[in-house]
Amino acid sequence: AHGILANTFGSLEPRAVGALGDPRFSPKMPPLYCVGPLVAGSGEAKEEGKHECLTWLDEQPERSVVFLCFGGTGYGSHSAEQLKEMAIGLEKSGHRFLWVVRAPPPDDDTDQPFDPTADPDLDALLPEGFLGRTRGRGLVVKLWAPQAEVLRHAATGAFVTHCGWNSVLEGITAGVPMLCWPLYAEQKMNKTFMVEEYGVGVEVLGWQQGVVKAGELEAKVRLVMEGEEGERLRARVAEHREAAALAWKDGGSSRAAFGQFLSDPWPCLVYP
Repeated sequence: AHGILANTFGSLEPRAVGALGDPRFSPKMPPLYCVGPLVAGSGEAKEEGKHECLTWLDEQPERSVVFLCFGGTGYGSHSAEQLKEMAIGLEKSGHRFLWVVRAPPPDDDTDQPFDPTADPDLDALLPEGFLGRTRGRGLVVKLWAPQAEVLRHAATGAFVTHCGWNSVLEGITAGVPMLCWPLYAEQKMNKTFMVEEYGVGVEVLGWQQGVVKAGELEAKVRLVMEGEEGERLRARVAEHREAAALAWKDGGSSRAAFGQFLSDPWPCLVYP
């Protein structure tokens, strides 16, 4: 490769960007152009065809809703046991919530194929009476929600996320503190940076033992929504949100990097 375009911005990852650009550490590294954050769905939601969850959010107080969403592919869906623990934790927290639920994968001892797009049976998956007891305070959405629009909504106060990079950038650019619950691949590494370096989230520890218990989820939701730690996270993510906006303004680092990418001489590739 003669160059690499990265969906990030320099002030978010200064150590990594600095190391990759230092010939002492990466002598054969091609130029790195940090041109992010590139976030889908950056426009305002239109009333026509507006998702039901956005209409519900319009009726909630500012920064009062915990949003739980674990990616759009369905890979790594939570077990039936985990879904019940999540429901109990959310109910006991006393906070408003918007939760995107997918059907759990089959047990390991079955040959049943897993269809991540299957419509989940909420009455069977969630504790008896949960939907009724939390009606008005919570909304459970099947399969999918417009995540970027939900995160930008004024009612959203926290984001429980699997730490996929697109979700990380959407949370940061929306200025929403995050509860980090990685599932697979690079998400565990992203979680470490989110918690230890960026300072925009807290880790939900139970994922390391296979199941996040209701008590931990309740406590972490309360911590972010009520406590001083939540205020600290909110202030830190707000700083990153402002830096992300500046990166793409005239004179910003990402706009300058993209301009450099366009102006740099590239070798002509001739194919036989």
